[in-house]
Amino acid sequence: MAKTKYNTFKRSTLAYHEKVEKLFKRFEDKLKKPLKFTTKRSFEAILFLVVFFAFFGILAWKMTLPKMLNTFMQTAYHLLLETVFYIMAICVLMGAISKMLTEFGVVRLLENILRPLMRPLYNLPGVAALGAIMTFLSDNPAIITLAHDKNFNRYFKKYQLVSLTNFGTAFGMGLVVIAFMTGLGYGKGALIGLLGAVIGSIVSTRLMQRFTLKTYPELDAPVAEATTGDEQQITFKSEGSVFMRFLNSLLDGGKDGVSIGFAIIPGVLCISTIVMMLTFGPSGADGTYQGVAYEGVPVITWLANKVNFIFKWLFGFESGALISFPMTALGAVGAAIGLVPRFITEGIVNTNAIAVFTAMGMCWSGYLSTHAAMLDSLGYRKLIGKAISAHTIGGLCAGISAHWIYVLLSLIF
Repeated sequence: MAKTKYNTFKRSTLAYHEKVEKLFKRFEDKLKKPLKFTTKRSFEAILFLVVFFAFFGILAWKMTLPKMLNTFMQTAYHLLLETVFYIMAICVLMGAISKMLTEFGVVRLLENILRPLMRPLYNLPGVAALGAIMTFLSDNPAIITLAHDKNFNRYFKKYQLVSLTNFGTAFGMGLVVIAFMTGLGYGKGALIGLLGAVIGSIVSTRLMQRFTLKTYPELDAPVAEATTGDEQQITFKSEGSVFMRFLNSLLDGGKDGVSIGFAIIPGVLCISTIVMMLTFGPSGADGTYQGVAYEGVPVITWLANKVNFIFKWLFGFESGALISFPMTALGAVGAAIGLVPRFITEGIVNTNAIAVFTAMGMCWSGYLSTHAAMLDSLGYRKLIGKAISAHTIGGLCAGISAHWIYVLLSLIF
């Protein structure tokens, strides 16, 4: 898992490098002469420094520099102790449970139960249910491992295989997210959110297939290299006695959970810290800054409150600050769930919000940071834009569905 995260980061870095090169290419065309490499780097450095000092300069001007720095470090420290280690513990436990479910055939049993739903809901072969379960139990890249297996991909047409990126991502880290929300006392909201995520996954997968066929109709053909293979050969059973299989799956699953837990640390500490400093205001009784954790300049909250009537109707958010969760989930769902305990402390979270958080967190699950690498590994890099567009719409539909399902259930019960 750590290696997968590294490869994802590497590919994202290369994508950023290509964008910068295209920008300089247009600039060179206007100047009618090429720029030196050092000149390009100097321009990029100057632009970065302007943005960097402008951002932190405004925070320091509002909070004073010492208090801003102290808040920055205290927030990251508190997130590490109070949130990251808690999420890591959940990842370890859920990783062990997931591995045991896989080892002893429960995953294949669930696949057989869900198989009849795949064609009518997702326009995918029944074996795709295995991919949904695997990503639900682990993370987004699990679907790509299956997609490269000839015993799995032989059942797909090319456009269907490409849509697995959207299909699998919609369930990424689902078990961890649901366990986290349930552990906070919002099990009902988490289950409603799961239903919303399923709706979002249907929208995203179907849209991706439609976008792909409209632009590349030649992909409506079987996967060429998958002419042989047998679904029955897809096995996760290890060798040894029942006791040893139990013990190995328990320990190996826990080890995988540790990897996931470590992988979310940068996202939670970096992204969540910045988001919180742009979401919450001063903690002093008279509106002054104390330099403690979770303070900041509430720019996101201020902007969201200006149009919160939209978010209230779509998602049922009572406070504009709650929009920080779906914004963070775009890049990393682990960082997004790191915001929830603070929202609870502030008293701005209810069951409806948790349902929306679960739906959008599961459906998006950091797709902006994984879609490019996943499609690149499948050999369809040209479809990255379409996949991201389809999944953005799917995630919004997931959140809206979760809210209105909650409203409907509230009226009935």
